[in-house]
Amino acid sequence: MGSVATNLQSKEQHLHPTLNRPNLVSVGTVVWLSSELMFFAGLFAMYFTLRATSPELWAEETGKLNVPFALINTIVLVSSSFTCQLGVFAAERLQPRRSGHVFNPARWGMVEWYLLTFFLGAVFVSVQAYEYAVLVSEGVSLSSNAYGSAFYITTGFHGLHVAGGLIAFLLIIGRAYIAKSFGHFEATSAIVTSYYWHFVDVVWIALFIIIYFLK
Repeated sequence: MGSVATNLQSKEQHLHPTLNRPNLVSVGTVVWLSSELMFFAGLFAMYFTLRATSPELWAEETGKLNVPFALINTIVLVSSSFTCQLGVFAAERLQPRRSGHVFNPARWGMVEWYLLTFFLGAVFVSVQAYEYAVLVSEGVSLSSNAYGSAFYITTGFHGLHVAGGLIAFLLIIGRAYIAKSFGHFEATSAIVTSYYWHFVDVVWIALFIIIYFLK
């Protein structure tokens, strides 16, 4: 009987691996993010090359940036990484939704934390769009000069990645509501989405330092 129970337990673990064990989805996501890192490395190289060839232009145009405004927006995005991770902890507990009052974050599940993360990400994108509008009104556009091209290409591609992450959060939240039971498959999807979101946040921190401080 003992050997039969052991075999059954082994089969169960094979069919439903623990969340802490590497799986193909997680490994594939990490590999894909590595290629994305190379993509942004190319954008950074482009930015530094253009800046090296036009130092006077950079000195003039960077003066139009609202650094405190961008810093607040950066704090918003970085905060979303913390709320996202709290959602991951809930997913690892296989807790899709809150088990208490909505105003009691200690009892929140993955859905509530991911909704808050989505909101913070949406605020970041909205504020960045407003910043674009202000800069365009001051003559800094995609086609105005080398600085405008470098600024909008680097931050714009990052903004598209943030938008992609927001769509992913909606899909994960929707799946949590549709699924009859929240199991390892749903939890793994939520966890790999957090990998992407943390990656997007780290890339923005690098962009923020390069664009707004290394003038």
